[in-house]
Amino acid sequence: MQSKKILLVDDDRDLLELLSIRLTAAGYETILADGAEAAINYLDISRPQLVISDMQMGDLDGMALFEHIHRNIPTLPVIILTAYGTIPDAVAATQRGIFGYLTKPYDPKILLSQIKRAIELAPVVDLPPGNAPVPAWRKNIITQSAVMEDLLTKVGRVAQGDASVLLSGESGVGKELFARAIHQASRRCDRPFITINCAAIPEQLLESELFGHVKGAFTGAVRDHKGLFQLAEGGSLFLDEIGDMPLLLQAKLLHALQERVIRPVGSSETVPIDVRIISATHRDLKAEIGEGNFREDLYYRLFVVGLTIPSLAQRREDIPLLANHFLRVFAEKHQRDVNGFSPEAISFLLAAPWPGNIRQFMNVIEQSVVMSAVPLISVELIGDAIHKDEEQMTSFEEARRQFERDYLVKVLKITAGNVTQAAKLAKRNRTEFYKLLQRHQLDFTLYKSLQEKV
Repeated sequence: MQSKKILLVDDDRDLLELLSIRLTAAGYETILADGAEAAINYLDISRPQLVISDMQMGDLDGMALFEHIHRNIPTLPVIILTAYGTIPDAVAATQRGIFGYLTKPYDPKILLSQIKRAIELAPVVDLPPGNAPVPAWRKNIITQSAVMEDLLTKVGRVAQGDASVLLSGESGVGKELFARAIHQASRRCDRPFITINCAAIPEQLLESELFGHVKGAFTGAVRDHKGLFQLAEGGSLFLDEIGDMPLLLQAKLLHALQERVIRPVGSSETVPIDVRIISATHRDLKAEIGEGNFREDLYYRLFVVGLTIPSLAQRREDIPLLANHFLRVFAEKHQRDVNGFSPEAISFLLAAPWPGNIRQFMNVIEQSVVMSAVPLISVELIGDAIHKDEEQMTSFEEARRQFERDYLVKVLKITAGNVTQAAKLAKRNRTEFYKLLQRHQLDFTLYKSLQEKV
């Protein structure tokens, strides 16, 4: 059974211990913090189900502690105890989100009643104790981080409804893993979970992939084709890298979400849909809206609930746990007799910046497992793997930018710098083509001169 853990905060040690004795007698587990700073340090590594804090303290007062908790752990209830409270103070505190506000000397029965109600309403964020089973939907999310536990609490809560969810975070943090967890924790778990990367499919094919097409809709459409919305019927559709979806298609997606119907390409008939949308992006969509690259109305359709997945650098306490997990996975995969890391190797892993997050981390561990000639992975192997990985890793944006530049150079060479012909070949209007040339700092006149020299 999960213990009912309460964090008690007061800079008066005697009062702190007295309150602890009373609550322990009532069946609660208490953790004592002799000030707000000590409480914040504790909350960085673990989560209680409730915080009870004195108002007047030497370092930070109870309201400052509450503001920190409310900003970083909004699901954690706080009860404030004070010797100087008034009714207006209590009203103001509850309006700001404080669960309870009691003046000293407080009535123990009222305090216990408030604690009972807070515990009933507060989510349990600690991992199940001992060998208690972890819910199936989160088994693939390896963590001991308090930040991640808060996020998983939100995932479990969000999964119970059908609201659209927008996942944000750096590339490689595991957005698809969280999208799948939301689906598996939901009532739709026995229905399909379909994924699509909006940045990986050419614009002209993306509409057909999403909405399907009918026979004869375009050259090569030799039969009817169901789109991903239909394949995901009753389940969840994960739109990864939604920030890269073309504007024209954004309008059609917005219509589908508003009307709950789709129209396959080439069809005059609409098809009703029952699909939960989970989307993800590493872009700042607010900035994209400002630059005219993303529709604001679609943003608010997708951003009913927003969850931000922390980078690996923000959850470094998970690194040893993840390292050993992936070590076992890759040792079994490659049939290698590798069973651990040297202390120096773990220290190196903990200190590395990890710009590629979990994706980069997995790659480094796999390289190290494959290359290790002894059971213990050394710091030198980790260092070599990170160096090679950084040399090989090219961001999606950089790769796309390079492809775009190479393509423009090729078209300019073919047309000998004739912008009108080059724009036609690229199926872009001249204005847009000029903007592309400017973006890549390409001077079309140079290609005319090259042609003259030939």
